[in-house]
Amino acid sequence: MVGAVPKLRTDTRAGRTTSGARGRLLRASLIPALVPLSLTLAQCGKAPDPAALAANSQANVQVVSKTKTQVASADTFEDRFPAPQFRERFPSASESFLQRQMSDFSPRRAVQPQPEQVPYKVASLEPQLPYKRPPREDLTTLVSMKSSAFPYFGNNPASDAPFLNISKGDRRGHRSYSGRVYWQDETYNDSRVLVHVPDHFDVRKPGVIVVFFHGNGATLERDVRDRQMVPKQITDSGANAILLAPQMAVDAADSSAGKFWQAGGFKRFMEESATHLARLTGDPNSARAFATMPIVIIGYSGGFLPTAWSLEVGGISDRVRGVVLLDAVYGEMDKFASWIESHRSGFFVSAYTRYTARRDRELMSMLRQKGISVSEDMDGPLRPGSVVFVETGEGITHRDYVTRAWTRDPLKDVLVKMSATPSLALTRVASTNPSASSR
Repeated sequence: MVGAVPKLRTDTRAGRTTSGARGRLLRASLIPALVPLSLTLAQCGKAPDPAALAANSQANVQVVSKTKTQVASADTFEDRFPAPQFRERFPSASESFLQRQMSDFSPRRAVQPQPEQVPYKVASLEPQLPYKRPPREDLTTLVSMKSSAFPYFGNNPASDAPFLNISKGDRRGHRSYSGRVYWQDETYNDSRVLVHVPDHFDVRKPGVIVVFFHGNGATLERDVRDRQMVPKQITDSGANAILLAPQMAVDAADSSAGKFWQAGGFKRFMEESATHLARLTGDPNSARAFATMPIVIIGYSGGFLPTAWSLEVGGISDRVRGVVLLDAVYGEMDKFASWIESHRSGFFVSAYTRYTARRDRELMSMLRQKGISVSEDMDGPLRPGSVVFVETGEGITHRDYVTRAWTRDPLKDVLVKMSATPSLALTRVASTNPSASSR
């Protein structure tokens, strides 16, 4: 029993000795495998070292040569990465360098088809392309204006009495100088204004607003537009002009001026007209240009009364560059003489038949006494300060005077002569009709 125990202990020690030898052998075999792994882990996140790469390449060549029986004699680092030769760096005498541009190294983009070039306007202080106004037709229309001559409920300045001085039931009317009664709802209730804008009118160029006061017994459509052809004469002149013709007493033998009797009445009319003209021409921003544009007043026959009062109390007589009376000096000579004397930068023309000859000669005498030179023909151009009286001969009737006076279409003739004078600051449109430019 005693001998058995030592034997067991001897076997145990022998087993332990054998197990320890195996462990040491295992550790010895694992160390060579773990060393490269530890080096790899240590290099994570770092750029590879060129020297280490070269050394590893040489070690690999040696390991491979030991494990394989035959190795290719040219499989070395120099064989894989040969140094460049002189001929590869520099061209020969018959060769040349290929010249490169920076664009050769930029990314290539697909060529997009170019759209067809169309004219355009450049936003700059100096236009790069000439502006062409869109084609437009003549515009002739009737516009109701609050500041037009009628309806009028004020006083008659000639008598300082109410203008509507007759009543019958609910109706009110006016007894004219001839003694005839005209009712307000029939004769003095039309607030419309005939507006004409020629197709060539350009608000960006110097221009003029022609205000036409028609005579007795007239309507805007039947007489001013169709019979007297006032809009057509404006267009045919080629001048950069617009027409405003307010309806006065409707188809009546009456010259009442209505709201143009009032102080500032003509100014209010022109201010309201500027807003309407800007709207009609399609450019709201042009209202300021219309509000400062020069004015020429043309009064025919009974239109002398609103013409005279507009010059006297209208409030903007300085904007009036010209006054034309067509057989219309029936009175108010002092008002016309006063305007001529105080506005020497404008022009004045009065054409007359035998019906008004006496008063025209009286006005000429008044002006000469003031030292104002007077011409008695329309052969020359109209200049600032021109004062012209033209007597027309037999065969020229008062009824047709707007279309035939000293010449056919006298309104057209006045605008042509006026436009030919640069000092009046009224220029012609570039493309005028031949008939207008030849006069």
